[in-house]
Amino acid sequence: MDPVKEMIDGAAILNTDRVELYTENYAANYHKNPEEAVKHYTLAAKLANKLEIGINAGHDLNLENLQYFHNNVDNLLEVSIGHALIADALNYGMENTVNMYLSRLK
Repeated sequence: MDPVKEMIDGAAILNTDRVELYTENYAANYHKNPEEAVKHYTLAAKLANKLEIGINAGHDLNLENLQYFHNNVDNLLEVSIGHALIADALNYGMENTVNMYLSRLK
């Protein structure tokens, strides 16, 4: 879902225990201004945490932008990374790539 108050509020009304924030916009704007790119996600996560809704995230997250996102979105429980992980694995090997991604989440 997009990181907007109305979406989070709607998830709470439905008694959802977890949502996935759609991060394409963050990824597209990360190199221009990381702080501005993550701002709406930070606010959405704060609201979700207040409402006791878990946070997942996914779409266009990669080795370059994942750590900043993780460091700025409280209680991020899970990330979905597919295309970038496989593309990186072609260069670095699967085991090494998985470890590289995990290191961004520490």
